[in-house]
Amino acid sequence: MVLQVQTSTYEAKTQEIAKQLLAATQENRSFFSSLRDQMRWDDKLLAWAMSNPGLRVQLFRFIDTLPALHSKSEIASHLQEYLGDESVELPAALKGMLNFANPDSMPGQVAATTVGTAVETLAHKYISGENIKQVIKTVERLRKEKMAFTIDLLGEAVITEAEAQSYLERYLELMQQLVEASKNWSVIPAIDEADGEPIPKIQVSVKLTAFYSQFDPLDAKGSEERVSDRIRILLRRAKELGAAVHFDMEQYAYKDITLSILKKLLLEEEFRQRTDIGITIQAYLRDSEQDTEDLISWLKQRDYPLTIRLVKGAYWDQETIKAAQKHWKQPVYNDKVATDANFETITQLLLENHQYVYSAIGSHNVRSHSRAIAIAESLNVPRRRFELQVLYGMGDKVAKALVDKGYRVRVYCPYGELLPGMAYLIRRLLENTANSSFLRQNLENHPIEELLAPPIVKEEKNSLTPDSDFLGAADTDYAEEEVRTKVAQAFQHVRQQLGKTYLPLINGEYVNPPEFVDSLNPSNFSEVIGKVGLISVEQAEQAIQAAKAAFPGWKKTPAKQRADILRKAGDLMELRRAELSVWIVLEVGKPVKEADGEVSEAIDFCQYYADEIERLDKGVNYDIPGETNHYIYQPRGIAVVISPWNFPLAIACGMTVAALVSGNCTLLKPAETSSVIAAKLTEILVEAGFPKGVFQYVPGKGSQVGAHLVNHPDTHVIAFTGSQKVGCKIYAEAATLKPGQKHMKRVIAEMGGKNAIIVDESADLDQAVVGVVQSAFGYSGQKCSAASRVIVLQPIYDAFVQRLVEATKSLNIGEAELPSTQVGPVIDANARDHIREYIEKGKAEAEVALELPAPEQGYFIGPVIFSEVSPNAVISQEEIFGPVLAVIRVKDFQEALAVANGTNYALTGGLYSRTPSHIQQAQVEFEVGNLYINRNITGAIVGRQPFGGFKLSGVGSKAGGPDYLLQFLEPRALTENIQRQGFAPIEGAD
Repeated sequence: MVLQVQTSTYEAKTQEIAKQLLAATQENRSFFSSLRDQMRWDDKLLAWAMSNPGLRVQLFRFIDTLPALHSKSEIASHLQEYLGDESVELPAALKGMLNFANPDSMPGQVAATTVGTAVETLAHKYISGENIKQVIKTVERLRKEKMAFTIDLLGEAVITEAEAQSYLERYLELMQQLVEASKNWSVIPAIDEADGEPIPKIQVSVKLTAFYSQFDPLDAKGSEERVSDRIRILLRRAKELGAAVHFDMEQYAYKDITLSILKKLLLEEEFRQRTDIGITIQAYLRDSEQDTEDLISWLKQRDYPLTIRLVKGAYWDQETIKAAQKHWKQPVYNDKVATDANFETITQLLLENHQYVYSAIGSHNVRSHSRAIAIAESLNVPRRRFELQVLYGMGDKVAKALVDKGYRVRVYCPYGELLPGMAYLIRRLLENTANSSFLRQNLENHPIEELLAPPIVKEEKNSLTPDSDFLGAADTDYAEEEVRTKVAQAFQHVRQQLGKTYLPLINGEYVNPPEFVDSLNPSNFSEVIGKVGLISVEQAEQAIQAAKAAFPGWKKTPAKQRADILRKAGDLMELRRAELSVWIVLEVGKPVKEADGEVSEAIDFCQYYADEIERLDKGVNYDIPGETNHYIYQPRGIAVVISPWNFPLAIACGMTVAALVSGNCTLLKPAETSSVIAAKLTEILVEAGFPKGVFQYVPGKGSQVGAHLVNHPDTHVIAFTGSQKVGCKIYAEAATLKPGQKHMKRVIAEMGGKNAIIVDESADLDQAVVGVVQSAFGYSGQKCSAASRVIVLQPIYDAFVQRLVEATKSLNIGEAELPSTQVGPVIDANARDHIREYIEKGKAEAEVALELPAPEQGYFIGPVIFSEVSPNAVISQEEIFGPVLAVIRVKDFQEALAVANGTNYALTGGLYSRTPSHIQQAQVEFEVGNLYINRNITGAIVGRQPFGGFKLSGVGSKAGGPDYLLQFLEPRALTENIQRQGFAPIEGAD
């Protein structure tokens, strides 16, 4: 099916204007001639990137790394590593330049200088200056060419409150200096006035999220309050100075909350009459037309116009990848032509409502500008209410041609140092070298008819999908307001159920136990979540006997039937997602987003293991003529699952359903502090259809009930997640043959880690700091995968620690249910006291870089960072299981790996590096079960990152992986001689 954009009354005029503009831009194309004639190195790099996709990827990766490289030798070696890759076909000139034996050699130094200078030259094409003085010079040149400007401050990602405050102060300073400079500027009627109305000479463009380091749609109210305070300061100062302020649009996750904050703020009495403020719409978003209609309706209500800048959008790759990874609907159009068509639709919508809105049409596509002009002229849109915009260094010829024809043109001018500007530079390079780019197509002399053809939207291609057949559950997208409302309702619903009693389930009946314990909210230990019944040893024996009786029938139940029950359990969890998340938040103090991720993991275990048992149930045939050989699996018998409190739903569910779907009768003994959530899991498994005696919920004391179940001669499999001490004890006890026992027990044990992240000198520090903070302090460091050591190379150690401390200071510590909370409580008083003991040990053997205070009413511990820690210190070697981080200094990468591997554990590890050889070396030598490169080290996803370690981190195969169910099964080989009196059927014979 082909949907054609209606050829409207504007089309003929669009074509006429576009042809005139194109002719003007093609008369003297300095960029094209430089590619052919001058062949400067910066131009060569761009030309090569356009013609060679493999080189384009590696070249841009190298450019991304360049600001972190501090010597010519480093630049030369990285050049070789990136561009010497076998997948890259090099042009002869580049191949010759890279043919040096040693990065320290003269040819190596020459290569580094040549390419470094070329990249810097490229950057200055798109970045208007490195400081305010240079920017003023740039804008004064633009004004001479009758072009207006808007200035955008390039910056490192705002990850600390100090940086957010600095962002505001730098804009206040920028406006002040621009206004001072403007006192010497003469009025240029083409850009400084229209329809008898003055237009501010100074305009700045700002990003909302940069005003608050913890900006998060989940915490919509808190984010709005913190951001609005700083925006008010900016807008008041802008008014005093006579400067205009425009708000850029960023990633899709922030769009709705950004529009909501601005709409609310700009209706305040103080700002309602302001018309020198702008908002941005991105046409590549599928809901941008609706957003534009909503904004226009709001502007009618406001009664004073604002500028709406229409752009195509700059984060397409990022948005597409994020949606694929999260299993969310893709927010952006797949095809550029669909974006172009939507851009034209919204252009028309804006200009047809010119009495309510000032339109600023931002593009480098001659057709897009021409379309806007055609509509504006047809509707007689007043000059004040319409302008065209281009990015600095992009579409210079188009801009000049537009000015020559009498239109107001504004140039978007980013400024800042090369380092923070590199991400911006790469976005511009990607745009310039993409096959679908108008600038590139114009450069390559595509036919005029093709360049100016109206966008025809075809049926869209599929968005990105993962390589795996298994598609996991989608986490909740808290950017959607109705989702946040649903969570608030779930909290109200669950709170009405607090304090209820939960009984053990034995042989299909809820039974009265001899003892009850209160499960408390660790954020507020005066709040009882539920009363949990603990079984006696006698009741544990009854449960074993019930499982023994149920096993023959469950063993014979077809795998498909068992799998379908499990899938139903997953579906029930999805239906109860919000409620289950709330129980996790309240019973174990896990913040909302992380609790939601845990529900996804539990659902994934159900769906993944259902698929897996159907795969394994087929067995394998090894037939030969005259003989059949079938390799099959059968269940082992009775499985005892001992689950932890830190993933009270996901791990309890994963171990339990793996045992069940494999055909084993299963007893779940959860940690006492998370037994209410295990009771909720029990409700779901019973409703899904697991028969009586097949699944039983047996909360009880580990020292009595746990020991009885582990030592029982009828127990076949023990699946345990918890401490190394308890895991090793279970392993030893299970190895002892008990009277009447006719089998060896299988133990699957995950026993924690002392997980390290290495940060080398080529790392992206923004990315590394954010990843380390998430890995170390997410769920207060109470994940077996959490980072408790960061190993940092000498050259960047001090800078890293400084930013890490500031970023950690900016975290919100509080009750887990508050949407602003990033660091909640630890699980109970014992854990709190245990962690405090380690903090005291740390103070005796290292320097305290940061110790944050914590609330008193719950089991809280503020994050603690130790610096200058010895690799052999107690806090570097022993698992603490709390928000305590040791930062270790090393001289080189080899030492970093040695330190990382220098503990008894091997669970998770991380590396932040942009050096290909370091990444390769870590993949081989970093001794961990799960290695994460250039991302945080927590949050393993079923079927994507199967989870588990070795050494003293555990025994058994990885959860959520293709080998996991094998541990709950016994393999058998069945051989039959099918010859009768010398006759046997032979396939293919007559």
